[in-house]
Amino acid sequence: MPTNELLDQVREIALRAGQVVMDVYATDFAVRGKDDASPVTEADERAETVIVTALRALTPDVPIVAEEEVAAGRTPAVQGRFWLVDPLDGTKEFISRNGEFTVNIALVQDGAPVLGVVYAPALGRLFAGAVGGPAYVEDADGHHAIACRRVPADGLTVVASRSHGDAAALDSFLAGRKVASLKNAGSSLKLCLVATGEADLYPRLGRTMEWDIAAGHAVLSAAGGRVTDLSGQVLRYGKPGFDNPHFVASGLAG
Repeated sequence: MPTNELLDQVREIALRAGQVVMDVYATDFAVRGKDDASPVTEADERAETVIVTALRALTPDVPIVAEEEVAAGRTPAVQGRFWLVDPLDGTKEFISRNGEFTVNIALVQDGAPVLGVVYAPALGRLFAGAVGGPAYVEDADGHHAIACRRVPADGLTVVASRSHGDAAALDSFLAGRKVASLKNAGSSLKLCLVATGEADLYPRLGRTMEWDIAAGHAVLSAAGGRVTDLSGQVLRYGKPGFDNPHFVASGLAG
C-alpha cells in the first residue's frame, strides 16, 4: 500500500479511536491502577480495541505492540516492521480533564518510526506525518502542511512535560542555552509542537516507553526534526522492554 494511502487509513483509525475516548471523557469514568501503578481507564482499553482490530484488518502480517496489550502480558516478537500504539497517551491529563491527551499510532521499520498519527480529540488537532511524505496538521484552521522552524534570534522555545517534569534536571540541561520561553504540555503533543514550529526543543529527562513517543517522532521526522538520546544518537525502536533513554526532540538548528 502506498505511504500516503496508508497514512490516510491510519488517520481514520485514530479519528475513530478518538471518538471512543471522547465518549468516555463525557462520563463519570473510573480510574484504576495497573501493576506499575500507572493509571488506566475504560477509554484506554476501548480505544486500543478499536485501533488493534483495525490495524489487524489493514496489515494482518504486521505485529502490533500496544500499551494495554503489553500490560496484560501480550507482547509480540518484533523485528523489521511493526506497529506501536498508545491508545490514550496522557492518561493523567485525561483524568484531570485538561484536554492534553492523544491517540498515538506509529509504524516502525527497521528501528525507525516511518509513519505516525497523533490525534488530540479534545483539542480538535490531528498531526500526521510519513518520512519521505507529507507532514500536516488538521485543526480549526483546516488542513495544512507543517515544518520545523529555525531557532529565532531571541532564543529557544522549550516545551516540557506538564505531569512528569524534573525542574532541576531541565534547568541543568538548559544551562548556557539562550531560552526565550518555556511552556508545558501533556502527552506527545510536545513532539508535535516542535514539528509545527510552535517550539524548538523538547528535552525528556525521565522515563518513557516507545509507544509514548513513536507517533510524535514520526511526525517530527517528516517535518524536518529529529529525536536523539543525550549522546546525540538517533533514537531507535524495538528495544528490549520498549523503554526509552532520556532524549531530546529538536527542530532545525539556529
